[in-house]
Amino acid sequence: SLWHSPELLSDIQDGYSVSGHLLVCFSSGYFIHDTLDIIFNHQSRSSWEYLVHHAMAISAFVSLIITGRFLVAAMLLLLVEVSNIFLTIRMLLKMSNVPSPALYEANKYINLVMYFAFRLAPQAYLTWYFLRHVEVQGQGAFLTANLLLLDAMILMYFSRLLRSDFFPSLRKGAAGRDVDGEKFLID
Repeated sequence: SLWHSPELLSDIQDGYSVSGHLLVCFSSGYFIHDTLDIIFNHQSRSSWEYLVHHAMAISAFVSLIITGRFLVAAMLLLLVEVSNIFLTIRMLLKMSNVPSPALYEANKYINLVMYFAFRLAPQAYLTWYFLRHVEVQGQGAFLTANLLLLDAMILMYFSRLLRSDFFPSLRKGAAGRDVDGEKFLID
């Protein structure tokens, strides 16, 4: 949507495209499905962070779908899904114990670049935009609060990723236990 209509970026608050609207609708459906999958497969305790994230995404996206406002912001936030490709490759490589550490090493650095480019940068830009340009009442206040909570979560996940892949000696607590327990990014 953004590739074919880059002019949307000039109006984050009121820009609209049919393909962007459908993207947000589809993504909302995905978040609802994944939430139900986590709950019905009794993974709620180990995946509570994902449930919080999904609840925030669903509520924000539904408000966007209903009002038709901030659709471009949602499209920018969905850029984070690009970095999920490399996070998933990372997880699959760890689970399969691939004998070639070079493949894991290459993905580790690509993953870091993609995390910055498609998670941290868009999130930072939107947070700056909302704090500077969006009226903090009603839907704007709700979305700003969501963004700030997502900022905290993304930075927490980023610190886990850095500790796991680049500073593994920092993963162990004083008692020799993993500080983060059995977290997705650590395993």
